[in-house]
Amino acid sequence: METKETGTNAKFHFNRRILRTLFRRFTAIAAVCGVLGASGAANAVTVTIGVPNNNDRIELKKLSTSFEKANPDIKLNWVVLEENVLRQRLTTDITTNGGQFDVLMIGLYEAPLWAKRGWLVPMNNLPADYAVNDLFKSVRDGLSYDGKLFALPFNAESSMTFYRKDLFAAKGLTMPAQPTYGQIAALADKLTDRSNGVYGICLRGKAGWGESMAYVGTLVNTFGGRWFDEKWQAQITSPEWKSAIDFYVNLMKKNGPPGASSNGFNENLSLMSSGKCAIWIDATSAAGILYNPKESSIADKVGFAAAPVQATPNGAHWLWSWALAVPKTSRSQDAAKRFIEWATSKEYIKMVGADIGWASLPPGTRLSTYQIPEYQKAAPFSEFVRNAIETADPTHPTAKSVPYTGVQFVSIPKFKAFGTAVGQAISGTLAGQTSVDQALAAGNAAADREVRQAGYQK
Repeated sequence: METKETGTNAKFHFNRRILRTLFRRFTAIAAVCGVLGASGAANAVTVTIGVPNNNDRIELKKLSTSFEKANPDIKLNWVVLEENVLRQRLTTDITTNGGQFDVLMIGLYEAPLWAKRGWLVPMNNLPADYAVNDLFKSVRDGLSYDGKLFALPFNAESSMTFYRKDLFAAKGLTMPAQPTYGQIAALADKLTDRSNGVYGICLRGKAGWGESMAYVGTLVNTFGGRWFDEKWQAQITSPEWKSAIDFYVNLMKKNGPPGASSNGFNENLSLMSSGKCAIWIDATSAAGILYNPKESSIADKVGFAAAPVQATPNGAHWLWSWALAVPKTSRSQDAAKRFIEWATSKEYIKMVGADIGWASLPPGTRLSTYQIPEYQKAAPFSEFVRNAIETADPTHPTAKSVPYTGVQFVSIPKFKAFGTAVGQAISGTLAGQTSVDQALAAGNAAADREVRQAGYQK
């Protein structure tokens, strides 16, 4: 016999029916959203990024998961390679219209040359909050062609001298604020302690126009040398080159680590941060790593000074920026630009500080970075580095007149070919395979051949 529900009991069953109905509708909506979400993820635009295997690029890859979460329509595909290998891959891809990459990490050498050839997408229409005028002007200008910006700087650097304050103190030695190469050699002699695995000096020896020749180029400049005279005649067999390379090879054989001809930036950074080098002359961008106790065993023992000089201060310290650009061949240009804006933003720089330490912020790109209190406190080198970047002069890289610009590179397309050839020859000398005279003669012939074929010699 049926009974009619009344009062509280009836209200309970009525509310339960409403809840069941709402639950069914919510489940259906959630299922639809799930399908749409899965479909969105499946249809996400893939952005392939080519970067070198340096510490701060590894950090970029790590932090990029937050970019993907905020941009679920974009999937990042990373290609992380050794520097020389990356340069070759990117150059081959862009010169053959390969289209394998959507984001390229290139520098002050490639950006204007590739832009001139129409290979890069201009970085225009940047949002107001990107604050393009916050970028260092010298770096911004170096990444531009015909008044247009073609790459956004991820970091920028000059070169400087790092040293172990504790080893200097133990020997009663002092590093001059502006050392000469003669002083560096004398100090390295006194600090070499092979029995304890400490080398007086560490310098790049790995062949490559952007590896060993980045350093060797500044060494030659300050010894008074130049790549070419005003008529584009190669000068690599000049007395200045001979003096500089003799000095370099003898210093490294006497006070450098074994296998130095295989050591580039990363290898020397590892040696220095683990306490194996008394002196290291290299990129200012290494300072943030060496001063960060999370990344360096000598963080509280590092001192710094200017890059050494010898016959002239011209070209004694370099200017470089690793920057992100989009090739014209990319099929995902809008997504690629969105990623680049994020990776070079003020917000990203602060993310690095919060993640691995304020000393390790990407340096040299934004004026606002140098106003962050945490960075000022953690990075005693910050203003020194800023000054080094701002005083490096690519327009007057040598004491003698030259027909090119660029401190540690010659800003013509053929440089990557003859710069690498010269680097290989000098690396062979460092490894004991050839003499200095043989290496310089081979390098001079390579440089002359390349510029003659390109029509520079008249």
